[in-house]
Formats: sequence, C-alpha cells, structure tokens
Amino acid sequence: MDKGVCAVVGVGHGNGAAMARHFAMQGYRVALCARDLPKLREISATIAGSMPFEYDVRDVEGISGAFAGIRQQLGPVDVLVYNAGAGAFANIDDATVEDFQAAWEVNCRGLFLAAKAVIPDMRAAGGGCIVAIGATASLRGGAGFAPFASAKAGQRGLAQSLARHLWPENIHVAYVILDGIVNLERTRARLADRPDDFFLEPSRIAESVYFLSQQDRQAWTFELDLRPYAEKW
Repeated sequence: MDKGVCAVVGVGHGNGAAMARHFAMQGYRVALCARDLPKLREISATIAGSMPFEYDVRDVEGISGAFAGIRQQLGPVDVLVYNAGAGAFANIDDATVEDFQAAWEVNCRGLFLAAKAVIPDMRAAGGGCIVAIGATASLRGGAGFAPFASAKAGQRGLAQSLARHLWPENIHVAYVILDGIVNLERTRARLADRPDDFFLEPSRIAESVYFLSQQDRQAWTFELDLRPYAEKW
C-alpha cells in the first residue's frame, strides 16, 4: 500500500535511519535528508523505497532546492519528521556565541524552515503530519546545557505554535521528548557496563513516531515523552 511520502530530516545511523526504515516498511516513500550524502546513500541502500537528499538544515538558501527535489522525485510530503538536533553542552561561562547560534539554527530555525517548506503541500492535500524530535532539555535547562537547552525549549515553543495554528487545518503537529540515552555504538562504548534495557532503542522510538502520524484527529497527541523504565524522572 502506498501511503505517500515521509521526509525524515536529520538522518544518521541511529534514530533517523530507524524512523525512515519503519515508515518505509509501512508503505511510505521516504526521503532521507542530511548533509552527509555518502552516509545517506549507504543508509538508503538498506531501506527499500527510500531516496537520499543532501540537505544541511543550517543552509537557509538550500531548503527550497532540497524539498523541490523531494517533490519532483517522490511527490509532495505527507509526513515530516524533523530529527535534526545539535548543540554544545556547555555552561554560560564556557559556551561561545557561535555555540549558541548554531544550536538555535539547527533546532529552531531548521524546524521553522522545514515546516514552511511542507505546509503548502499538506494544505493542498487536505492534511498532513509534522513530528519534531525533542529532548528533556526542552523542559529543564541544566547548568551545562546553555546553548542546547535554550534551543530545544525554543523548538518546543515553536512546535506548540504550529500545532495551535495548523490543527484546525487537519495538519497534526506533535513533539516527542526523548528522555534517556539512545542505543548507539558511541553511547554503548561509553557506557559499556549498562544493560540493554537501560538505553532508548531507536526502533522503538520509530514505532512511537509512526503511531503519532496515524492518529485520528479526534484524539491527537501533541507531546509524547519516551524513556526506558530505568531512566530517573
């Protein structure tokens, strides 16, 4: 069954690839978007029904070309998953202006531009879904998270604004807060003594994101927080 087009922005070997794979398995044509084209091609080769699109979320001028390419080669976007996230983990004494600006460019401005790129097609189709992937830092600004936490809090506020504006037009906007350590090679190497169920599993995150995209509008979720049972909260 062809369910349309899902664009995943911010695709690496972890959550991005897992979400792209899950949507593809459910019948979507999937656009893999990130700045590392060789890595995207490597991931795309393992996901039937996907195509790689080079796109740096900090490139304001490049977004129109990236989404024009998606529209031309796959079709208009029905589901946008904004998974791009970055930021220096530093306190106010150690963080630089460049650190602060980069975090906001990736987390806030990137979502802003990606949403503006897909909303016209979603309106034309009579509906759609935008899911932004957030973090615990969007709710609590730790001492050593000045650039990242401020940018994630801004991203969450932007997602709320989008939801309130777009829900009446049948465009579901949701925000997913990941509270825990994602199961990646680098995190497993750093925390080698932790059991498997200590980590957030990318495939399980992908299942929850897909669930959001399929909800009936009479019972939509805006905010969903995901954590393993062992996480303190």
